[in-house]
Amino acid sequence: MTTQLFEGVYPAMVTPFDTDGSIDFDQLQADAQRLEAAGVDGLVPVGSTGESATLSHDEHVEVVEAVVDAVEDVPVIAGTGSNNTREALELSRRAADAGADALLLISPYYNKPEQQGLVEHYRTLADEVDLPQIVYNVPSRTGRNIEPDTAVELASHPNVAGFKAASGDTGQISEIIERTRDEDFAVLSGDDGMTLPLLSIGADGCISVIANVEPERTCAMVGSALAGDYERARRLHHELGPLTRQLFVETNPIPIKEAMHIRGHGTPYVRSPLTRLSERHRNALEAELERLAETDVESAGVDR
Repeated sequence: MTTQLFEGVYPAMVTPFDTDGSIDFDQLQADAQRLEAAGVDGLVPVGSTGESATLSHDEHVEVVEAVVDAVEDVPVIAGTGSNNTREALELSRRAADAGADALLLISPYYNKPEQQGLVEHYRTLADEVDLPQIVYNVPSRTGRNIEPDTAVELASHPNVAGFKAASGDTGQISEIIERTRDEDFAVLSGDDGMTLPLLSIGADGCISVIANVEPERTCAMVGSALAGDYERARRLHHELGPLTRQLFVETNPIPIKEAMHIRGHGTPYVRSPLTRLSERHRNALEAELERLAETDVESAGVDR
């Protein structure tokens, strides 16, 4: 039985902006400290939820540095992926220098490499940057699926420590879990609605959007499942379900930024070409946040 490096809840952090579109570093660090205090197992800045696509490379590194400086005891997993291997390597090296503990690497998007190209891309990064790395599969954004054979081959590399699964294909994810059980390799849900089902078949945790606004409840759900208390985990899953659906009615991170604004955690602003959440969706989102705010959350402390 192996011991996984990554286990539990890792919020995919937003990048808060001021009214002029500049990064609000005070809010970013406050968010990091709030989430750490809520009991999350790590933080993931500058991924898709962090609007990495509209950050300059210097901003990217500054966000990583700010989150690293803000927290005391949780690892920081920096998003450093790109569809250009050289660019991903540069971002990964700079994130490592900025103090990141690990890397999250979205698969190359738009140019749609073949599976061998994906293997070579990830092996290059794993060979050149000596940090634990999580391969991120989200074909709805990238246009290319990472096949199970590819994921399993990559899992044999000592620096490839995990797989963020956001394909929506439970059968494929189950196969990856099954075939990497003897590796020090974590499979993490990258889709909040799928987290509990994937935990039930052996996933190790999640990289979560909803944990930005409901970290205690998310930690309680995941911790319960990892401890084998599926009755409690199912109850929490269904409590979170309506909000989970509201957080994806428009492109992520539009709704989560609005949710954080409603909860008093910064502005709702996103960078162009994204736009603020529509009013009709905002009303429903606000109602779900109010409903959960009125519901007590049990202690998230669960033996794992």
